[in-house]
Amino acid sequence: MKEETAIFAGGCFWCMVSPFDQQPGIISVISGYTGGLTKNREERLWSIDFIESRRPRNWFYDADVISYQQLVETYWQVADPTDAMGQFQDRGDNYRPVIYYANEEQKAIAEKSKEDLAKSGEFDDPIVTQILPAKPFYDAEDYHQDFYKKNPLRYELEESGGRGEFIKKHRK
Repeated sequence: MKEETAIFAGGCFWCMVSPFDQQPGIISVISGYTGGLTKNREERLWSIDFIESRRPRNWFYDADVISYQQLVETYWQVADPTDAMGQFQDRGDNYRPVIYYANEEQKAIAEKSKEDLAKSGEFDDPIVTQILPAKPFYDAEDYHQDFYKKNPLRYELEESGGRGEFIKKHRK
């Protein structure tokens, strides 16, 4: 097994976990915070500069089963890459779309994929998803983990709202 980490931000914790969690080769998906200026978990609790993101517990995926490229392609299917100030009903800077890379290979894959998406003509608006180096990651509180499993009815409502409508409207 070749264990690797991937970090994606694209709105609330609740709606992004399921699509990744169901992919073959995924070891775990942990909701959390990253991208902030604060240096530890205690400071993060009082900070508004962190971005909600999804990350694995240490090792997110088995690169022998699923590639980073495939994960990035999944990300483009569940995030709105044209909205720099939030995702769907989640508004604000801490909900913006970001792909965090752990190494230069991930950076190159993400940038090429973003470029290809921009050239595809799938969206009328520019692709604004940022591609940034990974920063310290802090696991979210337990009630945020596996939300779609713990609260299936609420998850269904969230999913059928802004994100679901976006996917129906913008995906071929």
